[in-house]
Amino acid sequence: MNLFSISQLSQFSGIKAHTIRIWEQRYNALNPQRSEGNTRYYNDKQLCRLLNIVSMMDCGHKVSSLGILSDEELFKLVRDLLPQSQNDTNEYYISQLVLAGMNYDSNYFDEVFSQALTTLGLKGTYINIILPLLNRLGLMWSANMLPTSHEHFISNIIRQKLSVAIDATPVADPDSNTWLLFLPENEFHEIALLFAHFIIRANGNKVIYLGSDVPLDSVVLAIDYIKPDNLLMFLIHFDRTDLIQDQINELNSYFNGNKFYVAGNHKLISNLKLSGKVEYIQSINSLENILCLNSGLIPLNNR
Repeated sequence: MNLFSISQLSQFSGIKAHTIRIWEQRYNALNPQRSEGNTRYYNDKQLCRLLNIVSMMDCGHKVSSLGILSDEELFKLVRDLLPQSQNDTNEYYISQLVLAGMNYDSNYFDEVFSQALTTLGLKGTYINIILPLLNRLGLMWSANMLPTSHEHFISNIIRQKLSVAIDATPVADPDSNTWLLFLPENEFHEIALLFAHFIIRANGNKVIYLGSDVPLDSVVLAIDYIKPDNLLMFLIHFDRTDLIQDQINELNSYFNGNKFYVAGNHKLISNLKLSGKVEYIQSINSLENILCLNSGLIPLNNR
């Protein structure tokens, strides 16, 4: 069983530590254990309880009424509300997806994720639910409070959802622009790349998707064979800038298409020297505007 400090509970739930203490004292919302030095610490059940309380508060319930419920009663209230949660805030979905992942509950994950899709659509779910969820999981993982298996479980479900959405998009016209998408060697987190795949294909473009951990020479061979109109490479980890710069320069020397786009880690990319055909895509809206311009449509920002 994992043990958490109050500051870690604050990170994982988005609730300030001071507020958590007040909820404990006034409403008996949580029941922390104490170390010999009288420091609060919390177990997995307490974290799950807090996430459920946050979910229900975002749906209009008061902490005073939630604090008196047992763990079982609280979770039943959450489950019973799910089909009616058309107008709830995003925190409800994020917290419940974290809980489903922690319990390896794929059926409940599907339930919550499907409701988010119905309410927000895929783009809204990605921006408002998936990205904050992944950031929160990253905090938990970096604090050594989330086993790698949980992170893989959740990531794989999200990849499956995005793959289904991609398969449901119409097949592109053979004469449409071709995009070559990939993650460079030693980059394995492809959720952002998969979502870009969906956006590009949904806008009527042809996508050649190489996936993660692609060696530089393999990308070069693909460029030579496919002759894509555009390249898109995501950079996630903060690797040595000089190594990434060398890779970009080499790929750019082989690429004769329109644009070579890079996206992902802002801190890393801002330290690179991008020139000529190489351009940084900073957001989903930026990508959509590029796709609009390529299609001769008015960019979203100018509508």
